[in-house]
Amino acid sequence: MSNANMAQQSAELLSSSLILNKWFSYQQGAFTPLNTTPNRNQGLFSIAFGGDFNIQHINSIIEFFAAHQQKVTAICQYQPDLGLSPALCFYIENAEHVINPLELQTFANTLACQLVQVTCPPDLQKTGLLVMDMDSTAITIECIDEIARLANVYDEVASVTAQAMAGKLDFSESLYQRVAKLEGIEKSLIDELKSALPLMPGIKALCQILKQHHWYLAIASGGFVPFAERVQELINLDEVHANVLEFKDDKLTGKVLGGIVDAEQKAVVLNMLQQKLGLEKCQTVAIGDGANDLVMMAQAGLGVAVHGKPKVVEQAQAAICQGSLLQLLYMLAVPLNPSQV
Repeated sequence: MSNANMAQQSAELLSSSLILNKWFSYQQGAFTPLNTTPNRNQGLFSIAFGGDFNIQHINSIIEFFAAHQQKVTAICQYQPDLGLSPALCFYIENAEHVINPLELQTFANTLACQLVQVTCPPDLQKTGLLVMDMDSTAITIECIDEIARLANVYDEVASVTAQAMAGKLDFSESLYQRVAKLEGIEKSLIDELKSALPLMPGIKALCQILKQHHWYLAIASGGFVPFAERVQELINLDEVHANVLEFKDDKLTGKVLGGIVDAEQKAVVLNMLQQKLGLEKCQTVAIGDGANDLVMMAQAGLGVAVHGKPKVVEQAQAAICQGSLLQLLYMLAVPLNPSQV
């Protein structure tokens, strides 16, 4: 029998053995249904997603955790949305530590999937808060770099942007430096760019589902208000916080008005909204790709790096390293009993 046929049989065995949304114990290749559901406030939830899983994958993942002194006590297969393939959640009841997300990513790459570990996962069914970065998170571009193309200073500005996002430059100072190079750009060109913003794959569907479950959605961005307001229209956000560009005679002056939305201010926005909504910390989620998102992500119940730089992935609680942002649902919809929250 070919390896491909063996893998297919293994995958079919897995799907017939694991009923969706049901928890099982697993011993020596055998799945046994459990009468209990893990408590979301206790233990560690390791989620494998974005792959075609079979028995060999399960064995490899369990062995990987065992090598890190983590014993899997329950497994669940679930599918939060029809637009997503089924994922596997491995429950580790007594875990003394979380594995470094970069190490999880390296291991997951060998299985052609993604793997995260989260504690106290948010509950999609309860009201929650999602605060997101905008550039390279809600949209696929860095707006300031695209404006710089219009001024023929792209290389100069993009290099400063990259250093700032990697945490090698103070964000506020880097922003002043970059915006200064944009002096003279016509407002009409800004409007053109604003009208054609490319959304990150999956972000619109994600926001639609979150709104259906009464989640509050906001942007906290080191980018600029005109673009944030356009994204707000496109994906039905509740509010946006971003920087204000100064215009004079319908041209950029090269200056930013008011306070800067930097790393600390992003965290302030998240905390302010949590208090305003009266939410528990575990129902707050922050996503971003750059170093200036780390403070906000650390303040949230769940901080997720999306297509982030290695430094950001390493310091986030979890990471989506490839594919649609709809995959955030894997971390919000682990099949757990709401009454145990």
